[in-house]
Amino acid sequence: MAVAPLEEQSGDEFCSFVISQFRNAKNEHHLHVCAAIGAMSQELRDQNLPLTPLMYFGATCSSLDRLLSEADPPGHLLDALLAVLTLVVGRTSPAVLKSKYVYLSEILVRALRAKATGVNGMVAGLKVASRMLVMMENVAWEDLSQLYCFIVGYITDGRAKVRKRSHLCLRDALEKFLAAPLLAPASEIIKNDFERRYLLLAGEASSKGAEEVLYILDALKICLPYMAPKSLTTILKYFKSLLEWGIPLVTERITDALSTLCLNPRGEIPPEILLDLLCFLAKSISDDSSADSMTLIARMLDAGMKRVFSVNRELGVGKLPIIFSALTETLGSGHEEACVAALAAFKSLIESCIDERLIKQGIDNTTSATGKNNPTVIEKVCATLDKLLDYQYEAVWHMSFQIVSTLFEKLGKHSSYLLEGTLMNLALMEKLPDEDFAYRKQLHECIGMALAAMGPDDFLRILPLNLDVEDLSAANLWLFPILKQHTVCGQLSYFTNSILPMAVEMKVFSDKVKQEGKLQLSRSVDGIFYSLWSLLLSFCNYPVDTAESFKYLETELCTALEKESGLCGIVCSSLQILIQQNKKVVGRKEYPAAELSPLEKRGLAVYNEQVAHSNLRILKSYAGKFLHALSEAYASSSKDIGGILLETLGEFASIAEKKVVSDFFKAKMLRLLKVTPKTAVSLNSKNSDLMQIDNATHVASSMERAHLFDVAASLLPGLDSKEIDLLFVAIKPALEDADGMIQKRAYKVLTLIFQNSNDFVSRNLEKLLRLMVEVLPSCQLPAKRCRLDCLFFLIVYVLKEGSDKSRLSITTSFLTEIILALKEVNKKARNRAYEILVQIGHAFEEEEEDHKKEKLCEFFNMVAGGLAGDTPHMISAAVTGLARLAYEFSDLVSAAYNVLPSSFLLLQRKNKEIIKANLGLIKVLVAKSQVEGLQTHLRSMVEGLLKWQDSTRSHFKAKVKLLLEMLVKKCGIDAVREVMPEEHMKLLTNIRKLQERKERSHSAKSVDGRSVLSKATTTRMSRWNHTKIFSDVEETESLRTVHRENSTSGRQSKGSSMLQLKRSGSKRTRRAAKGLQEDSFEQLDDEPLDLLDTQRTRSALRSTQPVKKRMDSDDDEPQIDSDGRMIIIDGSKGKKVSKKQNEEFPDMDTDGKSDTRSHLSASSMRSQKRRKTSDAGGWAYTGKEYASKKAGGDVKRKDKLEPYAYWPLDRKMLSRRPEHRAAARKGMASVAKMTKKLEGESVANALSVGGLGFKKTKRMAGNRKKR
Repeated sequence: MAVAPLEEQSGDEFCSFVISQFRNAKNEHHLHVCAAIGAMSQELRDQNLPLTPLMYFGATCSSLDRLLSEADPPGHLLDALLAVLTLVVGRTSPAVLKSKYVYLSEILVRALRAKATGVNGMVAGLKVASRMLVMMENVAWEDLSQLYCFIVGYITDGRAKVRKRSHLCLRDALEKFLAAPLLAPASEIIKNDFERRYLLLAGEASSKGAEEVLYILDALKICLPYMAPKSLTTILKYFKSLLEWGIPLVTERITDALSTLCLNPRGEIPPEILLDLLCFLAKSISDDSSADSMTLIARMLDAGMKRVFSVNRELGVGKLPIIFSALTETLGSGHEEACVAALAAFKSLIESCIDERLIKQGIDNTTSATGKNNPTVIEKVCATLDKLLDYQYEAVWHMSFQIVSTLFEKLGKHSSYLLEGTLMNLALMEKLPDEDFAYRKQLHECIGMALAAMGPDDFLRILPLNLDVEDLSAANLWLFPILKQHTVCGQLSYFTNSILPMAVEMKVFSDKVKQEGKLQLSRSVDGIFYSLWSLLLSFCNYPVDTAESFKYLETELCTALEKESGLCGIVCSSLQILIQQNKKVVGRKEYPAAELSPLEKRGLAVYNEQVAHSNLRILKSYAGKFLHALSEAYASSSKDIGGILLETLGEFASIAEKKVVSDFFKAKMLRLLKVTPKTAVSLNSKNSDLMQIDNATHVASSMERAHLFDVAASLLPGLDSKEIDLLFVAIKPALEDADGMIQKRAYKVLTLIFQNSNDFVSRNLEKLLRLMVEVLPSCQLPAKRCRLDCLFFLIVYVLKEGSDKSRLSITTSFLTEIILALKEVNKKARNRAYEILVQIGHAFEEEEEDHKKEKLCEFFNMVAGGLAGDTPHMISAAVTGLARLAYEFSDLVSAAYNVLPSSFLLLQRKNKEIIKANLGLIKVLVAKSQVEGLQTHLRSMVEGLLKWQDSTRSHFKAKVKLLLEMLVKKCGIDAVREVMPEEHMKLLTNIRKLQERKERSHSAKSVDGRSVLSKATTTRMSRWNHTKIFSDVEETESLRTVHRENSTSGRQSKGSSMLQLKRSGSKRTRRAAKGLQEDSFEQLDDEPLDLLDTQRTRSALRSTQPVKKRMDSDDDEPQIDSDGRMIIIDGSKGKKVSKKQNEEFPDMDTDGKSDTRSHLSASSMRSQKRRKTSDAGGWAYTGKEYASKKAGGDVKRKDKLEPYAYWPLDRKMLSRRPEHRAAARKGMASVAKMTKKLEGESVANALSVGGLGFKKTKRMAGNRKKR
């Protein structure tokens, strides 16, 4: 048959679809399908029939009928027509198929029975038969039985594709018959077929019969959930007999079928038979079972027991110990997949099958007299899981801990009765040595779950801390971290009555041993004292008795705040936790379950709005006492705990009665009023005899004023508008105070007022704007950062409100102040200015999208207005601000390009500060722009940079070259070459060669080096770094070169090079420190010298001039006494240079330039480095305690270790830079090479700078030079 051309079939959708599906296939059957559909299409065209699916359906059926009438029909054509029939039936209306059901069924039966029909035709025919069965509705079983039985006949077909297709057809038919009376007879036919083949196999065993039974079991795996209950029950009974045969293939298929049945909620399963099968499978697990069978059975037990419990709980409860024992055997098998399946089954069954009734039976039995003789189901389960902690399960202890933790969590408070022995066993495992126990972290998590479940009171009853023992090493101090991390829903009364008395005893014991002179023991006991108090944080984590027990704890807390400054942090944090958790519950703030930890979920399950209200009521009643106690503690506190004291003050102010907060606030304001005049008098005092007294009084008064300001600011959450206005009046004079500390506190208070009071700015906007302008001249450097915070709130408010022009002009002056702060010397103020600039931009994100972009551009233009400044300082600051905004907001990159022409004009001003800022802006634009936008401005950028670079007096050529390299990386070398002027092509060629050389160098490095380098690059370039963007490339390159030389040569320490660089005061001297990179034979970077840079070349040539080094006395031969013994001088004392030596080398100090280098020779640098390291670490090992006065080796000392030596590790081993690690590895390699040379030497000699190994090398080098 010839296929019709595609152009002739343009109107035939079905034919085009079939051909498009099979046209490009290489399968011969698919080509036959294309040929058949093409022939049909051509035939229909010839007869002028419409090319509809109905016509194709009729033509296909007619063709099949005609072919099947022949004596020997071609098989490939039958297969092709059946495939076409499968496709066309899906596009034919159900009404037509129903009307042609008998005719089509007859054709299908004939086609499938034909010997010439192949596998592809059989599969296609079965698909059509399934479609016919599913489509028929409201028909008698007799009408469908013939076709259905015909499909059932292929259930054991030897051809895998045909057999699997028949299984799927039967499943689809049964699923369709679920709600129809056809289900019972359809299920009966499958059951009868299975029963017949089973009986045949049981009567006369044969390989064919066994194979057919396996095939039917495969069909039942997917059909069983949809079968009628009566047939299902019969089949399950036969499953029991098949399982008794113990054939692994049969057991595997039955287990799969039961798992599918239990996981499908549609089927009705008889629980008695299912439970019987489950118990049989559970008992069948043994050491000889395979990993696959164990895995399948574990999953089956999980699904089956949950199904039994859902139908009949009472029936399944009694079999739980058997199921858990089987899972225990599976877990101990050592097969990984089986262990994972058993772990999942354990957790699932504990959650779904253990309920309150089961737990109550166990509790009642444990408390009865005869409980031990008649254990309940839950006790048997607990005993079974307790076995998982035995040594035979050591390999899976990490899984055992998870299972036991799940059981602890399920039993909750009752676990103290049912799992007391399990907890004791867990505690015994803590004593195992680390080398024999690899799961200590999992153990602690399991014990922590036990603590969270049963509560700290029952937990510590079972596992006491044992602090009353004479030897504290026998105490359970390892419980402290677990108690801190896992305590939740505890009782404050238990902490007050049990924990605090232990803390008091520890304090008394500490004072006692301290008086006896046992300082080490005293420190240990003090640590226990603070550990006991630190448990307060955990007991305040959703406590269940706050309303009843806090009144007993309040006195202890106030006493601790007053007398124990070291406990202030613990007490304050605990009080904050109490207040914040209850406020969260009262506020009904919902948190996603994924964001909550298990402990938080447990606490929120106990708390409700009523409990939280009661807790806040009792906390509110003691707020006044805590306000006074906290303020007094803050007055005498250090900086470390001052912040948390103020935060706790704020928490109490937010819940206290308004009158309490108001009275307390007014008292502090009165005190502030009394202190302020005294300060003024002391400042104006002119009596010289009383100056010291006045200064001391002034300092004390200033500190008190500062404390009062801080306390007043912390009370803001509880103040009303009148009191806030009073506070504002109090801080206004302080904004102009001569004391920088007071001025800083005043600005901080004003910032907090802006944050906490929404209407304060709106009510006092004009006053605030004028005030900020008036106090500007008196602003001191310590208060600069806090003033910027105040300006931020005012600027954002005015810009959002769109106020009048006068306000906008004042705001513009504030913005100018922030921009100038970008150039502040103080690092914190400078960083804060950058942050505020970005925060102002982010403040517009709440606006609508269009309005947001408009506001953002308006703010950008305001910053750009600084380009019209009169001073280079202002211009450079404005450019720096523009660069920061463009870096943060991608919407502003296009606006920043509008400033680019002005930037190139500013480059012509020859001002270093302006040039640095503009080059930084261009660098940001290159880094943040997309390639398309960058190419649009590529020509103007390249021409502007190169035009400016033509100036020979410029010091920024390296930075321009870096920008060109960035452009090449982003836009490509070809794009840059098109816009590059001809006279600068050599520079582009140099850049290309550098990149190629770097790529070759990186490809040659190890995989570890590349990965570390990529990590470092990603980490550092992900954030804004203004120092890197606006740094002076010349200085950076100088430091980088010196650092590279130090890391490669190994002869000069990093500290010595930096010291040398600092001593050379001028830039010319710093440039001279750079050397030709080609001179370093071990260089790692492999970057050639840029000979186009004349200054760099000159400085490199200068650095190659030989430097005369002073002969070090350490390089002399070792001193030998008259008996032939070597005299070793302690390296820390050093040797004095004699006058004769100075006379022999008079040229050492003749040249002023060589003076610095001569005194920083290699040996002296090493000694300086040793002294620096020793000073920093506090101690350096020299081995002198083992040195012998009469021999060359070491001597053993009484009560000391045997003589030893070590080489200190180099911190550069941990560096992210591969060249640092390479230098460190080289040093370690040299140590390994020296071991043979140093055999027999003393430790002191081996570790001394003048050791024999080093001297020998230097002498040999000197001999080579002489030759």
